[in-house]
Amino acid sequence: MKVALVRVGNSRGIRIPKPIIEQCRFEDAVELRVENDHLVIAPARLPRAGWEEAFRAAGSSAHDELLLDTPSNQFDREEWQW
Repeated sequence: MKVALVRVGNSRGIRIPKPIIEQCRFEDAVELRVENDHLVIAPARLPRAGWEEAFRAAGSSAHDELLLDTPSNQFDREEWQW
């Protein structure tokens, strides 16, 4: 489908027909990116979308205490209270 670029202030825009908006499941915002000299318009993703699945895929946290093993200094040993 060919559409015309329309002036929007100092920029240009396009009008996306309603059937395409519905087919792509666009809501109030979209993401724009350029891939290989092509403009890609995709549905906007929620912040942190997919994080929960990524955490599950990372596996058990049984050995996370190793990440907290940091060198201590005199203040840590004598004055800091947990």
